[in-house]
This record gives sequence, C-alpha cells and structure tokens, in this order.
Amino acid sequence: MSSNPITQVSQSHPLPNMNLQPQLLTRLQLDLRGVRFTVDRETIMSLPESVLLCLFPNGLVLSRQSMTLSDGGDDEDDEVYGVDFDPECFNFVLSFFRHAADRFYGTGNQPGLLALQQHLLESFPPSSDFAASQAQNPLLTKQAIIVLREELEYFSIPPRDGGPEKTDPQGNANQALLDIKRACGQNLLEKRTIFAALQRNVNKENNVAEQHLIDMLCQSGFDRDDVWGYRAIEPSRCCISSIALVLLKTGITHNPDAAVREDRISMDYTQMSTAQKLLLFWRKPARKCWWDGIDVNVAPSGISERLVKLWARRVWTLELSLVSWFFHSGVYFLIAQIHRCD
Repeated sequence: MSSNPITQVSQSHPLPNMNLQPQLLTRLQLDLRGVRFTVDRETIMSLPESVLLCLFPNGLVLSRQSMTLSDGGDDEDDEVYGVDFDPECFNFVLSFFRHAADRFYGTGNQPGLLALQQHLLESFPPSSDFAASQAQNPLLTKQAIIVLREELEYFSIPPRDGGPEKTDPQGNANQALLDIKRACGQNLLEKRTIFAALQRNVNKENNVAEQHLIDMLCQSGFDRDDVWGYRAIEPSRCCISSIALVLLKTGITHNPDAAVREDRISMDYTQMSTAQKLLLFWRKPARKCWWDGIDVNVAPSGISERLVKLWARRVWTLELSLVSWFFHSGVYFLIAQIHRCD
C-alpha cells in the first residue's frame, strides 16, 4: 500500500465485478383484473402492437431490474404485473392466434399449410423477377391475421320532459340517470355487426374513403355481415371494447388430396396483390375516429316510447399481424396456466 494518502489503494482486495445487466424474463406473470396468466416472453412480443399498447400503455418491461443486485432472486413466479385489460378478451386473442398457428405450421400429427406452400416458388424460374419478388413476400411463409379493434365511448342525453334523471352539485349521476346509461350501453352492446355504424356514416356523408375501407376489408377476409368476435362493456365506464380477428385472404388455395403435387396448391395473383397492400399495416396500426348519433328507446316494454339521444365516439384501430412460429411451439406458448386470483 502506498504511503501517499491520495494514492492509497489496497491491492489485495479488488473491487467486485458487479453484473448490472438486467435479467430478461422468460415468462411473465400477468394479473388481468383478478385473472392470472402465465405467458412466455416470445408470445407477448408476437401479439399485435395495438393489443400490446392496451396491455402496457406505459411500455413493456421484459427485464427484472429489481432482481439484478439481489442474491438468489431467480424465481420469476414471484413477480406479478397488474394489467387493466379484459381477461376474456386477452384469452380470445391468444386462442385465435394459437389455432391459426396450428393450422398454418401444423401439429405433431398433421402437417400445416406451410408444408404445401414451401413448394410454391419451385414452379417459377429462380432467375425470374416474379420469383425474386415473391421470395421476399412474408405471406408465403407466415399466417397473416387482420386485427380490427373498436373503442366506443357513449354519452346519453335524457329527454327534457321533467324526468327523474339528475346530477348532484358535484356532477354525480343519480340512480335514474345511471339506469339510462346502463340501458344505452346494453343497447349498443347488442349491436354486434361490425360495419353497420361505418356504413351508416358512409350513407350519411357519402364518404368514398370509408366505403373503400369497407370494401378492402371485405375483399381481404371479412364479410359485410360479420359480427365482433369479442365485445364487452368496460367496468365502471361508458365504454365498449370490441375486437375482430380474421385470417387474411392471400389467394392461395390448398388441395392436399390432389394426386399431382403441382395441383395441391394454386394462387390467385390478383387476390395476393390485394393482400400485400395490407402489409402497410404490419406493425403500423392505423386509426380512424368518428361520431355517431342515434335515438334509443329506454322505456320498459308496455310503456309509451321514451327516446334518449345517444352519441357514440368510435375509434377503430386496424392492424395486420403475422403469426410467429412461437405461437405454434409448445415450448414458447403457455396459456394453460390461467387461474382467478380471489
């Protein structure tokens, strides 16, 4: 040790080399409004961007910052992340993606559609421009899903007929006004047809862009009379959340029972061209907002009609999601461990 107090440093006890790198979580314990999910990291990262934004509005943390300096904190099951998201909607999304992955990538007992599509490019000369362009087409090697979400906020305006609906000086609604809001919410909840409100707006304002949006979605996988796959009223809010998931129509037709291998798969190139346009929405959700006003009869059956003006602010989010192989693999997909936290 040096005699100089400024340079006096012990040589026999070097400073510990502390690893400050955060540990990445392999699984996440999520508590969705009292329902516990255990989901792998790769599964979470494969979800649509719009769904991830709802699950983690402040950003997704996949590392264990609090555990990096602890001694022995290696159990990931002790960290639970509270998420304000409908657990049934989350389960609906995971289940749809899992079944889509099994159908496309196949299972242990049955090959999927990908096994047939691997031979698709072999029918074109490798040096052709078309073969080169299709080699970069992710729709040939991944299952694409159209994700359409709606956030609907509604505002009930009771008639000025001297009814019992009132608010106190602090703006809190009395029971009669709450009953009207619940009746309006139930009325909207039962209107499950996806395109009815937007088509009504098209007919009212002759909006060509909105009509083009409906036509494009119906050409790509939706039907005009389709209903929302999941639709529910948010707790303690005048808001209805809906989501619809459909497989993207790529124009690829499969006939696995054909005797000749070349006849087992065919492609409609016009439909594939339409499907490729939707790749613009891959990892880049697009949003559309509009107002919709209707009259709702809130009078009980057998009583004269009593109309309430109901205004709805609808926000659509459109996104294309490519299903990852992680959803197919049993190693990376974990949805079975779901239980309610009572």
